[in-house]
Amino acid sequence: MADRTQIGHRSRLRQKFTQAGIGAFHDYELIEMLLTLTTPLKDMKKPAKEALRRFGSLSGVLEAPIQLLMEIDGIGETNAFALKLPHAVSRRYLQEQVIGEEYIRSSATVHAFLTHNLRDRNREVFMVIFLNGQNRILKLEELFEGTLTSSAVYPREVIKRAIDFDAAALIFVHNHPSGNTSPSAEDQAITKKLIAAADTIDVRVLDHLIIGGNDYYSFADHGLIK
Repeated sequence: MADRTQIGHRSRLRQKFTQAGIGAFHDYELIEMLLTLTTPLKDMKKPAKEALRRFGSLSGVLEAPIQLLMEIDGIGETNAFALKLPHAVSRRYLQEQVIGEEYIRSSATVHAFLTHNLRDRNREVFMVIFLNGQNRILKLEELFEGTLTSSAVYPREVIKRAIDFDAAALIFVHNHPSGNTSPSAEDQAITKKLIAAADTIDVRVLDHLIIGGNDYYSFADHGLIK
């Protein structure tokens, strides 16, 4: 059972959040608060600090697989759920902010969504943004995951989804877990195959973005898509 010291500590954390917002917190305190949502009567500071040490950063903790989180003493399945759910909700929230918006005008919001969604993934994820004839965003979908090679990204699936959404234009996005945003030979090969496939149904490819950390690389900006 939590003693009065622990209860007072949590009360002070809640008051600090109400009065000063999230910027006043150390990363381990944020993790601690999330853990206490499902374990209200136990001191969660030590597991929070251990999670931060093991995964290196707040984002690393939030992106860590549930099974690895549960290897930390004091973190059970419900605690891991408490860490994963807010991150998933924030992704859904950011995605809803961009649906129906014009891509160019909402580029900052779209980039915020893409960065939040992809920057800390430990595997490569390939996403497609589907747009209508006015460049308004119809849908964002993750279509492929894993090591992305020209044989692992299927143009047929991309084209099928473009037809499903009656899309007029596409933007491809994927992440580099290494943080290096420079396109590989495979990235360039994938892009050429997808552009050729989109041409067959008269759909334009506007860009291919590579996300790495807080940085990104744009094929269009570098003249590789015209």
